[in-house]
Amino acid sequence: MKKIAIVTSGGDAPGMNAAIRAVVRYGIKKGLEVYGIKRGYAGLLDEDIERMTFASVGGIMERGGTILRSSRCPEFVRKETRAEAAEVLRRNGIDGLVVIGGEGSLNGAMFLGQEQKIPVVGIPGTIDNDISMTDMSLGVDTCLNTVVDAIQKLKDTATSHERAFIIEVMGRTSGYIATVSGLVTGAEAIIVPELPVNYEELGNKLLEERERGKINCIVVVAEGAASAYTVARHLEYRIGYETRITILGHIQRGGSPTSFDRLLASRMGVAAVDALLRGETSVLTALNGGKIVTVELDEVLKEKKKLDMELLNLAGLLS
Repeated sequence: MKKIAIVTSGGDAPGMNAAIRAVVRYGIKKGLEVYGIKRGYAGLLDEDIERMTFASVGGIMERGGTILRSSRCPEFVRKETRAEAAEVLRRNGIDGLVVIGGEGSLNGAMFLGQEQKIPVVGIPGTIDNDISMTDMSLGVDTCLNTVVDAIQKLKDTATSHERAFIIEVMGRTSGYIATVSGLVTGAEAIIVPELPVNYEELGNKLLEERERGKINCIVVVAEGAASAYTVARHLEYRIGYETRITILGHIQRGGSPTSFDRLLASRMGVAAVDALLRGETSVLTALNGGKIVTVELDEVLKEKKKLDMELLNLAGLLS
């Protein structure tokens, strides 16, 4: 193996740049030429590829987002499109590919490996922490710190004005961000896609707490469970509080990655290069019990990572 490439695909996540840096610098030290593919799979199809050097990745570890940029590429679901992408890689002499991204990106990587016979290793990069067989994905820790900071600031205002805040966080099919951020900020309620909510029961509970002297109320809702506006309509006349809505949106994806995400990205980047050099393909670098291991992508993608309901129960017990 002489040439490898790296691509970031789908939604960005803090820590992607640190992983790019690790792949480039470690790859060069192992005697490889390393190339960056810009704008995800769309950029691969457009042959937007450039050689990376030590200087290319200088000073990027602390930056959020991805210097390679990213995009959605819905046409990549088609076999003929993936065959075209594989031909681009072969034409440029690329012997192996590192893909950083979430479920959709990793599915594309799996098909490139299994179907098109391109040696490929995935690195999980998604703030939702919904990739199975890895304890954490890149960006999760940074995202949680951003969300927790925002909730704590809103809690100050909620207390000062004796209000309820309905705070909508990301998570279309996963309630991980809502659960953990709600738990560690002492939210009165957490609403997630994995569990149906009874608004009447929830409203009664919050009203009882208000009548016992509670002077603020924080409800964290994952976007895939309901919109903050829907939750507010169900609750605002039942809970005895003036209600405000905050949608955190894409601020959750940005910002300088935490030390945890930088370390995880660096370890996974090195592990991805080593996996390619060992001849592994269609695998994912994963954090398992504190160690970085590789697991088969087809096993990873059989089902989404399930929310740990014990965390949700704990949040309920302590609220």
